[in-house]
Amino acid sequence: MSESDSVVVHLLDKEYRVACPPGERDNLLRAARYLDQQMREVRDANVIGLERIAVMTALNLAHELLQTSSALQHQPDSERLGKLLGKVDAEISAYHRLQESRL
Repeated sequence: MSESDSVVVHLLDKEYRVACPPGERDNLLRAARYLDQQMREVRDANVIGLERIAVMTALNLAHELLQTSSALQHQPDSERLGKLLGKVDAEISAYHRLQESRL
């Protein structure tokens, strides 16, 4: 691994050299900052030991990922429902206009 395809990240004041695809350096550093922040929050909640902090943080992030994924999966249904309700409203309005014109 050459210097150009690795990045040093800091997690809980420890250095880690991580392989990084070209063009992904900024994303990796941003992810590392986020992970460091999350690990510090877990540690500050009185979780002791690097391994426990890492596991609890991983569980929290997995939970967050699954919630976000679930919310995104349900979003298209709500958009489709909104469009259908719009069509129903348009048909009801058209029906009422037709009924009023017959009077």
